[in-house]
Amino acid sequence: MTGLLRITGLIGALAMLAACSGERDISLRSFQNVGGGPEEFAILPNKPLERPDSFRELPQPTPGAANRADLTPNSDAVAALGGSPAALVPTTSVPSNESTLVAYAGRQGRDPGIRQTLATEDEAFRRRQSLFTKIRLFKVDRYYEAYNREDVNARRQQRIWRNAGAPTPTAPPPGYR
Repeated sequence: MTGLLRITGLIGALAMLAACSGERDISLRSFQNVGGGPEEFAILPNKPLERPDSFRELPQPTPGAANRADLTPNSDAVAALGGSPAALVPTTSVPSNESTLVAYAGRQGRDPGIRQTLATEDEAFRRRQSLFTKIRLFKVDRYYEAYNREDVNARRQQRIWRNAGAPTPTAPPPGYR
């Protein structure tokens, strides 16, 4: 009996030592290509090559810049639906048609460093949630398990607001996340 206890203790100590060594993965996600073949979603076809009207009008090649033959599915979808693909380009200023909304949302003040604060707090949360991820025998996606308490229960909130007499929209279908 003591021999079995010693072996169990040794295995536990080795698992704890393995968990402490190296940098821990705090992403809580487990997406990986376990096969020996290529990742089929990493291969994207390019747009067909086109000959320009004048080769003098071509822009100078810039390393790391977008290629004219690269796919732009978001821009293409926006254009196909009648929108402006230029609206997808991030800018530092607020578009004029959204200035009223931004002013109303910030009417009680706003924190200019909120993104950095949230990123720091989320990283600390993921570090706490990933304490024993190296000890697990099987790689599993722990994202939803870790953020489960942060989830908003739509049906419960709807019931609370309806009981308070507030007008509420219809409930989402069962199983909707």
